[in-house]
Amino acid sequence: MMPDDLDAVFSALAHRDRRRILDLVRNNPGCRVEDLGPHFATSRVAILKHLKVLTKAELIVSEKVGRERLLYFNIMPIQIIYDRWATEFSALWAGPIAQIKYRVEAEAKAKAEAKPRRKRDG
Repeated sequence: MMPDDLDAVFSALAHRDRRRILDLVRNNPGCRVEDLGPHFATSRVAILKHLKVLTKAELIVSEKVGRERLLYFNIMPIQIIYDRWATEFSALWAGPIAQIKYRVEAEAKAKAEAKPRRKRDG
């Protein structure tokens, strides 16, 4: 994959279900398509279409073992994106700043969920 040929990667990452598939495959290397099904409310055909997009973007690689196809996450396209736009300075601060962002968002969400809802008069 060439650094300037990243449209397929960005397109693949744009869909929530495909990002979820990447998370599942990353956390379970060598999983099968059948292992992904229970995590989605969509059909097997829809999951296969998502896998086709992810494979075209080289984010998923598969290995055929007997009748099964084992799925693996390929970090390289994301690493190419990171290397292209991250500088030494941003790499130094990106992780800690992201952690602060996640913490603040989680606290705000917890506060919003803990607030009792007012009943409407009327």
